[in-house]
Amino acid sequence: MAKKKEPTVEKKLRALYDLQLIDSRIDKIRDIRGELPLEVRDLEDEIEGLNKRIEKLEIGLKELDDNITSKKNLILESKALIKKYTDQQKNVRNNREFDSLNKETEYQELEIQLAEKNIKEFKAQIELKNESIQSVNLKLSEKNDHLKHKKGELDTILKETQKEENMLLSKSEDYKKLIDERLLFAYTKIRSNVKNGLAIVPIERGAAGGSYFTIPPQVQMEIASRKRIITDEHSGRILVDEVLATEQKQKMEKHFSSI
Repeated sequence: MAKKKEPTVEKKLRALYDLQLIDSRIDKIRDIRGELPLEVRDLEDEIEGLNKRIEKLEIGLKELDDNITSKKNLILESKALIKKYTDQQKNVRNNREFDSLNKETEYQELEIQLAEKNIKEFKAQIELKNESIQSVNLKLSEKNDHLKHKKGELDTILKETQKEENMLLSKSEDYKKLIDERLLFAYTKIRSNVKNGLAIVPIERGAAGGSYFTIPPQVQMEIASRKRIITDEHSGRILVDEVLATEQKQKMEKHFSSI
């Protein structure tokens, strides 16, 4: 059986650069919707926080209502005691008993005054809490409308991009099969270590794409010869010449436009 022919370095570079173009397009699709899910989650968190705030304010209102009821009951009790002491004063045997009942009556009158003052304070607090609830409800309504709008945007983008992304992901897997494991491992590792996901870049104006470090002419010539895999000593990215990059971009753009 004839031994399978090893692909040339140039073929490896072309396949690898095609894979990069596919993966970069997937990255772009995910970037387009990447901020929207985050915005949706942030809005959902804000809405949850506002609902908890309303719940807390409503619990506070219930406590204030209970306090008012308690103070009203206290007033009724104090009035009943005042009537009782007043009736008892009619049957006292001496001034000491009269004065004692008089003091009890005065105490209950003070209790009534304090309770009425407390009720006014509680009612003022209720008014403030109701205003706060109204304000929070208004904000909650705005956030819910905004969330509905953002979810609509996200759903639209998902419908528009999901099919393309799935096809590109399938294509990416196909291209990975054309690249030997060692080179694919290096590509994947470089991609995970750089912010923009570019593991293989062309020479642009004498420097690696996205870099300001000039590449010596001798090295540029070696890259253009496509005889071996060369990496940028500063970024670690795999380098290809501009002609090869342009050819593969044109080829893949045609492919992308047909998706």
